Amino acid sequence: MRVFLCEKPSQGKDIARVLGAGQRGNGCYSGSGLVVTWCIGHLIEAAAPEAYGEQYKRWSIDQLPILPERWQVEVKPKTAAQFKTVQQLLAKASELVIATDADREGEMIAREIIELCGYRGPIQRLWLSALNDASIRKALAALKPSADTLPLYFSALARSRADWLIGMNLSRLFTVLGRQAGYSGVLSVGRVQTPTLKLVVDRDREISRFVSVPFWTVDLVLSHAGQRFTASWTPPDGCTDDAGRCLQQPVAQQAAQRIRGAGQAQVLSVETERVREGPPLPFDLGTLQEVCSKQLGLDVQETLDIAQALYETHKATTYPRSDSSYLPESMLAEVPAVLDAVFATDPSLRPLIERLDRTQRSCAWNDGKVSAHHGIIPTLEPANLSAMSDKELAVYRLIRAHYLAQFLPHHEFDRTVAQFACGGQSLVAVGKQIVAAGWRQVLTAPEPEDGDGEEAQRSQVLPALHAGLACQVGAVDLKALKTLPPRPYTQGELVKAMKGVAKLVTDPRLKQKLKDTTGIGTEATRANVINGLLARGYLVKKGRAVRASDAAFTLIDTVPPAIADPGTTAVWEQALDMIEAGTLTLDTFIEKQSTWVAQLVQQYRGATLSLKLPPAPACPQCGAAMRQRSGKNGAFWSCSRYPDCKGTQQVESSTGKGGAPRKPRRSPKVS
Repeated sequence: MRVFLCEKPSQGKDIARVLGAGQRGNGCYSGSGLVVTWCIGHLIEAAAPEAYGEQYKRWSIDQLPILPERWQVEVKPKTAAQFKTVQQLLAKASELVIATDADREGEMIAREIIELCGYRGPIQRLWLSALNDASIRKALAALKPSADTLPLYFSALARSRADWLIGMNLSRLFTVLGRQAGYSGVLSVGRVQTPTLKLVVDRDREISRFVSVPFWTVDLVLSHAGQRFTASWTPPDGCTDDAGRCLQQPVAQQAAQRIRGAGQAQVLSVETERVREGPPLPFDLGTLQEVCSKQLGLDVQETLDIAQALYETHKATTYPRSDSSYLPESMLAEVPAVLDAVFATDPSLRPLIERLDRTQRSCAWNDGKVSAHHGIIPTLEPANLSAMSDKELAVYRLIRAHYLAQFLPHHEFDRTVAQFACGGQSLVAVGKQIVAAGWRQVLTAPEPEDGDGEEAQRSQVLPALHAGLACQVGAVDLKALKTLPPRPYTQGELVKAMKGVAKLVTDPRLKQKLKDTTGIGTEATRANVINGLLARGYLVKKGRAVRASDAAFTLIDTVPPAIADPGTTAVWEQALDMIEAGTLTLDTFIEKQSTWVAQLVQQYRGATLSLKLPPAPACPQCGAAMRQRSGKNGAFWSCSRYPDCKGTQQVESSTGKGGAPRKPRRSPKVS
């Protein structure tokens, strides 16, 4: 019997339909000589520390480090029934096809079950990039040998075990040390979550320490041949900062007076450059999350859920958890089918579809830059737009537009820079004249965020100018401005920072090791990491921004710099890539992680933490002192007389909503 093991029921249903396995059973579909069954995410999880010994039920530094010699896994209680179904089917299987998601975690979901069930028969791998029928048939006709994707499992297993070693050991270590210093909450430490949190803490500290500096600008209206345009004063050297802003008010005031008194501005030079912009690439997940956060106001998890629904439910787009924006060259042959499906999905696109050059090959098609997955694009078959929610439709249209843009001409414009002299002062005017809209027919530029009119000035159309020409001076506007602090991270910008963390690393040794493309976390996990930090009360939503709570500052100031350094975690991510590539073994990686954790435990054993704890308020019910605790809604104050008094109070900078205190989880889930 041939068994297909899928990741989730909906996926199993789609594959079973194409295979003709129409008989529904208990947790499976069956057909002639084959069965399609599924997991429900991870049916198995790493065992908690207490599974390795009763002594680990109590959090104590004396028991650390916990370094399993033989790793144990446990069947998740909530999905035990489905595991039993899969186990029984594998016992009867003569051949197995892994049909879980085509990524590192999907490989682990299947392989951990195969290991636990002891299946030793032949294995093949179904590698799907879309769940529409045509894509499933194509993938079924090109099954991969099991050995091709086995390194993905080793990489995922390395990630899982490293997370366990760091999370379980260091969370216990610093939570116990924190309690000794008077902090009663759980200090949850994670391989990815802690450096992600440090990004936000560092940004918030940069904002709080920022000292605004006043500067002055002079903008003016010029006119020639009846056409008005805007120019700006260029401050002289000696009165500016590194960004060219004038820091001396008298200099700006004098310049404004001289410009007003001159009446005319003489054109010194005019330079025009033809600029050709190629279309933006199709989306990878991180870029999609960033754009949807910025343009649609969506949380990163919400974007992921919508992208998953477009892939899984609507069959409208390809696999969403991709880390690549490029497309394999073999998919050029599918262009006519994809474009026909897009038109059938939305006939109102006919005028645009007819203008597309289906033979055009943009830089998006590049085998050398495609990873295990390609960019997110529309599928080969029509979708039903009326079945989509407004948000799903908005995300689908973004994905569709980035694909259609590949078949439109470059966006071309003339950029003109004109230099002027006026009353002994230097002026500059910048103009933009669009020559060909090109791909911007389907993708409009986002609204500028600076709000100071600079973008409008750069986009203005200048009159015909040449050297020696005189322009009339109109209104002259002297502005007193102040430098602004960095903006807090939005969730989309935080994902972008996680992806491009190599750019933020200052340690020269780490920087030398890191590839420019190295990030922390993966496309599949970054949303979960951010959600976990929000749930634990380390991050707080404030409008579209995320800010660090008091507990976050306490944690980052407590843990060793190396564990909070995004560069360290990025180096580990590179190591996971090396395991996937077969150039580093799982055992070597875990041995190094175990040694490092043991050294940290030894370094901090007996240490006394100096924590900056927020002042404890009095209990609103009995007046006794309160202690800060962590609950399902984040950090909150709880009466020190609990359970005799159940008074609680929200922590000002946390997301806590109050509620009954909870005991700290013995094995916090970390990532």
